[in-house]
Amino acid sequence: MFAYKRIVVAQHERGLYLKDRTIQEILSPGVYRIFDPMGRISIEIFDLTTPEFSHPYEDVLIREQKPLCDTFFQSVELTETEVGLVYKNNKLKDVLPPGTRQLYWKGLIDVQVEILNIENDFEVPRQKVNLIAHARSNSLPASVVNYVYLAEVADNHMGLLIVDGEMVKVLTPSLYVYWKFNRKVIVEQVDLRLQSMEVTGQEILTKDKVTLRVNLSAQYVVADAVKARNGLSDFSGYLYRELQFALRQVVSSRTLDILLVNKGELDQAIYSVIRPKANEHGIDVRSVGVKDVILPGDMKDILNKVVQTEKLAQANVIKRREETAATRSLLNTAKLMQDNPTLMRLKELEVLEKVSGKVDKLTVFGGFDGVLNDTVRINVRPD
Repeated sequence: MFAYKRIVVAQHERGLYLKDRTIQEILSPGVYRIFDPMGRISIEIFDLTTPEFSHPYEDVLIREQKPLCDTFFQSVELTETEVGLVYKNNKLKDVLPPGTRQLYWKGLIDVQVEILNIENDFEVPRQKVNLIAHARSNSLPASVVNYVYLAEVADNHMGLLIVDGEMVKVLTPSLYVYWKFNRKVIVEQVDLRLQSMEVTGQEILTKDKVTLRVNLSAQYVVADAVKARNGLSDFSGYLYRELQFALRQVVSSRTLDILLVNKGELDQAIYSVIRPKANEHGIDVRSVGVKDVILPGDMKDILNKVVQTEKLAQANVIKRREETAATRSLLNTAKLMQDNPTLMRLKELEVLEKVSGKVDKLTVFGGFDGVLNDTVRINVRPD
């Protein structure tokens, strides 16, 4: 009795029968009594709920037990340029990297492997993107994340697909997934929206040897992302430096008075210098504006004194002009009164009205005629 072994293979199991460490057969579900007085036989039980078969004798089984292998296993062997998508019961459950050989138990779980050639087309098919990119943690092995490169090109952006250091494609806004096997994949994103750049605190010497600090602002868009990337390693840094050079070139060729009087002309001059240089590399500069022109403290005091003196001189000129006009008006009035007694009498009555309005009591001699004739009298001295 002790020479017999009782082996039970459940409905969801298979038994690998080895004699003298050599595969003899595979046991289907059932109860087996095996005579083994010398201990030469061993049975290895495999659970079919895990359909992947892994065993040290796998190569021997495939090469020397092919009929047995074809009966109980589904064999998948990939080349170095192929990837396998493993579906279990019609659900994507795993990814096989290139060069993989895998045996799956037949029977309990329906396993299908979709083989993709990635030698030239290494982009994950569009219908599979969401399955891989948004897979739940329990639906795909964690290792799958290391097999793919995920890139989401945002709205108002452009993606540049770089493969092994070479740009191969321009990508529109969307979600992309690429196989990383046998290659290095990178997606660079370029913002196509209107962008601002500030050039601050530039100390520049004007044509008349005055040191200024100038703050500059510019707005630009990337018109040709491919040209910008191919021609420049850092187009933002390039544009910043060219704005600095243009600002120095324009300011150093003008005097302080010109710069302070016409800032609009300064903006236009800088714009005309920077735009053609930026266009050569696919960057469209939309506008350039000088925000602040900051003078040194002593220069501010000098300019304030100059402005104060100029305004005082202008005020004196205006005062003298008004005094001259008033004197001329008085002279003209006197000449009219000299030639017209009636006008003189009206002027006397006008003065009388003003005087009577300010006097509380008035003593008059000569009656009403004295009030009219003697209270106010304008004497015009003959020439």
